[in-house]
Amino acid sequence: MLFYRLKMLTAITTPLCLLMLAMPVMSQEEPPASSKQKPATQKVLLAELAEDENVEDVERSEPRRIPLTAPAPEVAPAAETAAPTPRPKRSPKPKKVAPNIDLKEVAPAPTPEPPKDPSIQDHPATEEQAIIEPREDTAPEMETKDPEPANNLVLLDSEVLPGTSTRLAWSSGIQIAGLSQPTPVLVVNGVNAGPTLCLTGTIHGDELNGIEIIRQTMYDLDPEKLSGSVVGIPIVNLPGFQQGSRYLPDRRDLNRHFPGRPDGSLADRIAYSLFENIIQHCDMLVDIHTGSLKRTNLPQLRADMNNPTVAEFTRGFDRMAVVHSSGSRGMLRTAAVNAGIRAVTLEAGESHRIQEHQISAGVNSLTSLMEKQGMISRMFVWGDPQPVYYNSAWVRANDGGILFSKVKLGAKVSKGQVLGYIADPITNAQYPIHSSSDGRIIGMAVDQVVMAGFAAYHIGTEAKVPGE
Repeated sequence: MLFYRLKMLTAITTPLCLLMLAMPVMSQEEPPASSKQKPATQKVLLAELAEDENVEDVERSEPRRIPLTAPAPEVAPAAETAAPTPRPKRSPKPKKVAPNIDLKEVAPAPTPEPPKDPSIQDHPATEEQAIIEPREDTAPEMETKDPEPANNLVLLDSEVLPGTSTRLAWSSGIQIAGLSQPTPVLVVNGVNAGPTLCLTGTIHGDELNGIEIIRQTMYDLDPEKLSGSVVGIPIVNLPGFQQGSRYLPDRRDLNRHFPGRPDGSLADRIAYSLFENIIQHCDMLVDIHTGSLKRTNLPQLRADMNNPTVAEFTRGFDRMAVVHSSGSRGMLRTAAVNAGIRAVTLEAGESHRIQEHQISAGVNSLTSLMEKQGMISRMFVWGDPQPVYYNSAWVRANDGGILFSKVKLGAKVSKGQVLGYIADPITNAQYPIHSSSDGRIIGMAVDQVVMAGFAAYHIGTEAKVPGE
């Protein structure tokens, strides 16, 4: 019986073996096809683990197409700058009325929302709203026009009443239930109608300056003197923040997966949850970042200056240089602009550090933005406007060794000037790094061990406006 089974197996497998041996020509034609596919695979890997927006995305940006002298706002009722269509997705029946709290007071961390008794509905909302709306106190501070009263802000299944501030909790809902930890969301809804500004920080878990920029900005707002609303998420990438890592637990860069997908990778699902539940409820977005990989940035905006609405939006930031960057697919600000939301990236300082000077610059710029948008009214001293750097380039190291810089962040440099040098600790050789153009140091690597090809100095070239 065993011999019979072996005989039958041989009879079946022999034709298959002969068929495989008869395919040498096909196997020789396949390598070129696979070699054509290899670069595509490499591109995917680079997209997943790109250096950061400070390097690759700026270098690969599309050149400007709009004349500098053209008035930006008049060019633009195009499809991508029209009123955002996703905004009507707000839930008509929120679960609860958010409590009115003072954000400056110390409060316990938010907890996941328990299921609510369906018999308890939103009827108390009107009563609470009537109690906390002293509109007569705020009217004298506004201009001669009577301001339009604000509506309740519906966010994360909660209703934030006019003239209140609160803490909400956002959870992407993909963690292990017993170990899930909600992300705090700060909300201030003003007594008067106005736009909704969204502030996001720590999408990369090792970038800390944005946390403090958002905290100081949000805690300084008085809802009784605010027109519109401000939503702040100081720590978006909570797992990365806890581990001091730029990436998510699956080693993906969250800022390459927006607007996300509900059935995609871990990064896709987190991006989708954030975008659907919070970002699409906003009219404006400032996504705050720092340099990465031991690099530091002069406080600056990254914006697609080919978009007239975005270009006009950048004019509200006081004393903030602007670098034209069309943005990469999957970035939060790119997805937001595509959804009709005015969005920029604010870069300030370096990762893993809290830097008071960079934080102050960021808070000052956000304050001036809100004043420019008519959200707050205060005595604000505008500084001299900074130039817009439409062109920028990274100067890379050509040798390996220890980098020693001779220039500081923000310094003006001329073409051919020595920016620093690389010392070989073994041979004692020194290799100077020269500036590739006239401009200003808007980003640079901190002194460290570098290899050939490392992006060392980011030089911005000031735009020359015809007729000035």
